[in-house]
Amino acid sequence: MIELGLQRISRLVQHCPPISWKAVHIAGTNGKGSIVSYISSLFAHSGIRCGAFTSPHLVDRWDCITIDNNAVKQSVFLAAEEKIKQVDRTLGVGASEFELLTATAFQIFEQEKIDIGVIEVGLGGRLDATNVLTEKDVLVSVVSKIGLDHQKILGDSLEQIAREKAGIMKKNVACVVDATNETGVMNVLRKCADNAGTRLIPVTTDSATKQFNSLSAIFDSVRLEPHQQTNASVAVTAAQLAISLHRPQSTKNTFEGILSKAITACPRPGRQQLIDLRPLVSRAAPVLLDGAHNPQSAVVLGQYVESRIRRDEKPLVWILAMSEGKSMDEILDTIIRPNSGDYIATVEFGAVDGMPWVRPCESTALAGEVSKVQGLGEIKSFGADLKGALRWAEGKAVALGTNDNEGSIVIAGSLYLVGSVLRELREAGMQNGN
Repeated sequence: MIELGLQRISRLVQHCPPISWKAVHIAGTNGKGSIVSYISSLFAHSGIRCGAFTSPHLVDRWDCITIDNNAVKQSVFLAAEEKIKQVDRTLGVGASEFELLTATAFQIFEQEKIDIGVIEVGLGGRLDATNVLTEKDVLVSVVSKIGLDHQKILGDSLEQIAREKAGIMKKNVACVVDATNETGVMNVLRKCADNAGTRLIPVTTDSATKQFNSLSAIFDSVRLEPHQQTNASVAVTAAQLAISLHRPQSTKNTFEGILSKAITACPRPGRQQLIDLRPLVSRAAPVLLDGAHNPQSAVVLGQYVESRIRRDEKPLVWILAMSEGKSMDEILDTIIRPNSGDYIATVEFGAVDGMPWVRPCESTALAGEVSKVQGLGEIKSFGADLKGALRWAEGKAVALGTNDNEGSIVIAGSLYLVGSVLRELREAGMQNGN
């Protein structure tokens, strides 16, 4: 069960070392993770010691906390977590898993003496545990693309959700906003900014490429999709502002000098990631991993698949899983093309460490929704047997004669599924001595 609120996390952090680092605080529905990655890379290439806190974790519980783009060691994480849990027990706070995780991240950042922490909101914004950060802590706030997700908690309309996300705005702290948000969302964000005493900085790819002369050529060289160009534009604008506040002596020319390396080096695991799954499977062709899990991110995935993955109108092979409560029909209608002959395996991801409230929808139910799409090939439910689904998908892909460099297997529907695949890949590599 998700329990939002700032009372418990406030009690925890009051009894922890005071925050001596500054923060960039990021809310939104889609693009938050990419923006965190871009900003972290920009800071690292600017010589700023940077921490980042994202959610959910991808493979291990501690990989959601990084220092200079490297996940913290398990031993460091567990030691810091135990300190926080001891405070929780002593005070009888009864903090939630995410509140404990947030306080653990802040504890580690203090230990590691970071300069700036890039903090991703867990859920919503106004009542999210990360919003324990105050106006004296935050250099810049960011609001990414807002879409429909977690409606039972945040509200049924984009405008309601936008109000919750805007809850991270602070007086006298500028807020950089993805200006491609819908008009109604932008109107809400402007009103919230006025009420909070916040300067709103709307950003588009066009506005960013005009402000930073080299950006357009960089986007072309790394072949960024339009939505990632927007995310990178938001990140570059926010990072440059944060650096100018943190280092008043810094210049825009110096910042422009690191843009190419920082954007090119930016990792985005689990998001349009082409990956070799050997030795988990035997075929060499890369597989596409994507954590698209709501209608808006599904649109982006669908466009990417049709423009980059599908070749010569050949069928694709999909492995899909989703969390309980997701809009299965909306997501499937966007990513699965009718009359394509595509083959679909449905699976269930395993228990998510530290997130007991997250559950997969039953693979049979998901297969039932898939079957409503006309003109598909075989649809098969595998329950929790991910390895079985991978073997089946590999067999179908080989039989279809699509074993090429573009990859014809797509694994999508949930970041938790992506994490399960990456864990299986790691274990298979360890068994093979890699």
